[in-house]
Amino acid sequence: MNIKKAKEEIKNTVRAYLKKDADGEYMIPAIRQRPILLIGPPGIGKTQIMEQIARECKVGLVSYTITHHTRQSAVGLPFIVEEEFDGKKYSVTEYTMSEIIASVYRKIKESGIPEGILFIDEINCVSETLAPTMLQFLQCKTFGNQEIPKGWIIVAAGNPAEYNKSVREFDMVTLDRVRKINVEADFNIWKEYAINSHINRAIINYLELRPNNFYKVEADIDGMQFVTARGWEDLSNLYDTYNEIGIKVDEDIIAEFIQHEDTAKDVAAYFELYEKYKNNYGILDILAGNPGKQVYQNIFDASFDERISVVNLLISGLEVSFHKVSLNKMITDIWYDFLKKYKNGLEENGYEQKECRDTAGIGQDGSIFADMFEQKKIEFDRSKKAGFLSRDEIKANEYIIEKLSKTHISSEKDADAAFREALTGFECMRQELEKSEDLASEQLENVFLFIEEAIGAGQEMVVFVTELTLNSETAMFLSDNPSEKYLKYNSELLVGTKKEEILSKLRKDEIYGEEHVRDF
Repeated sequence: MNIKKAKEEIKNTVRAYLKKDADGEYMIPAIRQRPILLIGPPGIGKTQIMEQIARECKVGLVSYTITHHTRQSAVGLPFIVEEEFDGKKYSVTEYTMSEIIASVYRKIKESGIPEGILFIDEINCVSETLAPTMLQFLQCKTFGNQEIPKGWIIVAAGNPAEYNKSVREFDMVTLDRVRKINVEADFNIWKEYAINSHINRAIINYLELRPNNFYKVEADIDGMQFVTARGWEDLSNLYDTYNEIGIKVDEDIIAEFIQHEDTAKDVAAYFELYEKYKNNYGILDILAGNPGKQVYQNIFDASFDERISVVNLLISGLEVSFHKVSLNKMITDIWYDFLKKYKNGLEENGYEQKECRDTAGIGQDGSIFADMFEQKKIEFDRSKKAGFLSRDEIKANEYIIEKLSKTHISSEKDADAAFREALTGFECMRQELEKSEDLASEQLENVFLFIEEAIGAGQEMVVFVTELTLNSETAMFLSDNPSEKYLKYNSELLVGTKKEEILSKLRKDEIYGEEHVRDF
């Protein structure tokens, strides 16, 4: 199955295993909660989906790559204790707590979340001395004589033997005690993740045109050559950062991530084209509604694949604005929720509060605001440590906590006056959200107008509307800020069907290969 389906299956398993009956007991007893064994090629996102599952299910996650461990760190160190049997004393070997199990208890203590997932990666690549321990772990859910805490679900992952010489096959006895899920690489599924994770559009567009280059593992006389999903994502992160600091990403750098010679050369050639299009077409000018006259002539003379690249560059520019709106909205919503709770607290208790200290910022002991602020920080810290928050959620909460720390409440005896002081800064944030929404709406309309005037409502428009539909931040923006042109073209064009037909044409040699080989 693909990684998306595997994720849903594991999420359903977590929900089922943690479901309790009326007496508070797990409906599926721990002994019947089979560990999940996820087998798939390297670099397809097995670890990432575990992080997503833990965040979405609001449970803890402890993740280990087991090949980094020895038997002693996994099981614990032996020590001698004295016990008495039938009146005689004997020396008995016990073990200290496993480092892995200790990490589970540490996670519970730090996050305050009693349930979670213990994820063990590369489980079928352990050393010979550790192999029996791993079999015991899967069969009995223990390391040595210590059990995994109740409410913690075991998920293990490994690679098929053809990808790793160190793989040890599990026997039937072990496999009969786990739920084995085989996962395969799938570009279309990865693309959904890539778009919503802000993978560079140059990479996404390249793989749209060359989907067979998404995942490769080949052995030849020079050794193993390969391309993985992990490689594309890591290349994207470096590409974005290098662009920010003005460093060119050439073939040698690409080959550090895309370890397949022909593919690395092809990507390098496409990146050069992509950068050329960015400069030639003045993407920022088009977004601002000021395309130069020469731009219209350039796109009129352009090949179809060049036009598609320009469309993707425009989408990339829009996504920056949509992301800014999404972050501003998140900040505004979290801040509004805090203020709403504060207002309710003032209405219920405000007139009974003592005079706050006349100091700037937080520090008014005993005030509702100070208590709520401290609770906010505690909740944020716990959620962050538990791994429940995305990067943007962390950024939004840190921004709000910094702003709230500078809020001055003179007195809570007058609830209305106290609330007005608490509003300091929020109105500016709300206006910032509106400005970002207005800018994104304006840019979207400018791009629609440019495509209409320069190309028309043809195949390029189909690609543009389809790509807008796939981005969750864009979908949220369009839900809150409807665009007449988007609604018009989305209803008129058979988006899914036409887009696949277009891409099929692009992949044929007469469109992307022989005719335009000069571009590469």
